[in-house]
Amino acid sequence: MLAISLEKVAFLIIKAREFDVKVEAEDSEWASNSADDGMREVLEDGDDATQEELSGVIDSLDAEEKVNLVALTWLGRGDETKDGWEDLLKQAWDAHNDRTSDYLLGMPLLADYLEEGLAELGMSIGHVEKQRL
Repeated sequence: MLAISLEKVAFLIIKAREFDVKVEAEDSEWASNSADDGMREVLEDGDDATQEELSGVIDSLDAEEKVNLVALTWLGRGDETKDGWEDLLKQAWDAHNDRTSDYLLGMPLLADYLEEGLAELGMSIGHVEKQRL
């Protein structure tokens, strides 16, 4: 049913969560060092390796995997139910282009949408997350 491995989707969900935690960089001079500012710079968005990694992984997927990822995102967003999965796939194929990573990374709730999409299909990344620990 899903033409992208659960492990790849799990990796993308985990990395998307990391990416979503990032905040806009602020130019604050009130703290003199990392201990004083609570290590805030770790969460500030700058040259974001997480975003680059996510883009690279998405860009490396084949067309069918990208289409499934987009359809899964739409499913999790509530655009359709499990019964409409084939329709979502068709729509995703029709919309497919070379900007999939930009499109998906522009969604602030990407990780949630992917997880909800999996749940709608009766799948979970729980076992994959446990293996990573």
